[in-house]
This record gives sequence, C-alpha cells and structure tokens, in this order.
Amino acid sequence: MPLQPAAFISSMLYFQMVIMAGTVMLAYYFEYTDTFTVNVQGFFCHDSAYRKPYPGPEDSSAVPPVLLYSLAAGVPVLVIIVGETAVFCLQLATRDFENQEKTILTGDCCYVNPLVRRTVRFLGIYTFGLFATDIFVNAGQVVTGNLAPHFLALCKPNYTALGCQQYTQFISGEEACTGNPDLIMRARKTFPSKEAALSVYAAMYLTMYITNTIKAKGTRLAKPVLCLGLMCLAFLTGLNRVAEYRNHWSDVIAGFLVGISIAVFLNHITAFAEVT
Repeated sequence: MPLQPAAFISSMLYFQMVIMAGTVMLAYYFEYTDTFTVNVQGFFCHDSAYRKPYPGPEDSSAVPPVLLYSLAAGVPVLVIIVGETAVFCLQLATRDFENQEKTILTGDCCYVNPLVRRTVRFLGIYTFGLFATDIFVNAGQVVTGNLAPHFLALCKPNYTALGCQQYTQFISGEEACTGNPDLIMRARKTFPSKEAALSVYAAMYLTMYITNTIKAKGTRLAKPVLCLGLMCLAFLTGLNRVAEYRNHWSDVIAGFLVGISIAVFLNHITAFAEVT
C-alpha cells in the first residue's frame, strides 16, 4: 500500500532529522573527544618549514575563533531570513507563487507557509553543510597529522639527546617533544585549515544563495559587490592564517577547496529541489 502524502512527508522529515543529528554527533566526537587518534608525523632536525615563532593562542589571532564562528553562524542566518522575507513580500501579491509552492512541495496534504518552509530549508541545508565541512576538515587533520609552521617552537625537542648531528636526520615518535602535550597536539592538526574551510564555505554558500535567489530589479550592482565582499573576507581569513604562521599555504588552499566543494554541492542539491 503506497504511503499517503502526509505520511511520506513525515517520514522524510524524520529521516532528515536523523541525518542531521548524526552529523552533529560526529562533528562533536571529532571536535571534543579523543575518539579518533591523530597521526604522529615525524620531522627532520632543525627543519626550516616548522621553525617559525609561536604566534600565541588562537584567541590572540587577528581573526579569533569566537569572531569567525560567530560570523559563520550569524551572518548567513541573517542574510537568509532577510532575503526570504524580501522575496516573499515582493511576490506575495502574485497568488500563483503561493499556490505553486503549496501544490508542488506539500501535495495539498498540509499547508506550510512558503516563507517559513523556504527559510527553514535554506537554513537547514546551510547548517548541515557547516557541520559537514567541520567533519571533513577534522578527518583530514586526524589522518594527515600535518605539522604547523611553528611546531618546533612548541615541541621543544632535545636535539642533543636525539642525536641530531645532521639536518637530514629524521625524528619520529611523540617522545621526541618535551613541550606542552595539548599545544603540541593542536600543532599536529593543521591540514586542511579549518578557519579557511569554514570561512569560504559560508561566503560561497551565501554568494550562490544571493545570486540564485534574489532577482529583484535594482540589484545588478548590489549583488556583485556583496558577493565579492564576502569572498574577499574569506580570502583574507586564509591569508591571515599564513601571515601569523598558524598554517602553511597548502593547508589554506586545501581548506578553501573543501569549503567550496561542499557549498557548490549543496547549492546544486538545493537548485535541483527547486526544479523538481
């Protein structure tokens, strides 16, 4: 017996909630637990790639985590709510808009206000992508264990005890370091750059949302300026990570690729949902 429209919609909503909950839980385990062991990568004696000075804790950065996460979580929510409200108000006079949304997306089994439905959908997809980006980045950091440019400043290896007579001598093992274990562990998790990935994901998702959704007259100049401004902020975030010796160029570029890929993929899914 086929599912009724209302039962089918309820099943899909439940399935999506399960996926979202699983994504959040996996991001939590990556971020706040030791469930996944970080790969211990070795280094050469006096390796110049890892001899940069320690720039201090993340809170002392020009783009501290609190600021980055607040912008990545708050700005898209504000833009989407304002954008959907503006689109709804502009099209409210056209009854075809409301009837089409109701018929195509709810099958006349239950009515959901188009403003609420579209806002929740875009915010839900963005939130899912944000956690997915965090998972991909954390997975990459755990698997690679890539060392930060300032790693040796935190590791504080005893070169005499290690017998470092030549620069080409390779040192491996956690016992090679004598510094703070927590700081050393953070310095082993740099590839890809989480800050670069999250910032460019937020900027790219908003750029595509603004470009594809807001089509009102008089926005031909405003949209490019806003979109380029968002991308510029994400790019500057990556540059800041390199300038402060917190990440290598390769870390930042990999983070950009992860964030852009997830944003483009989710935008494609959203566009497909609109068409179907």
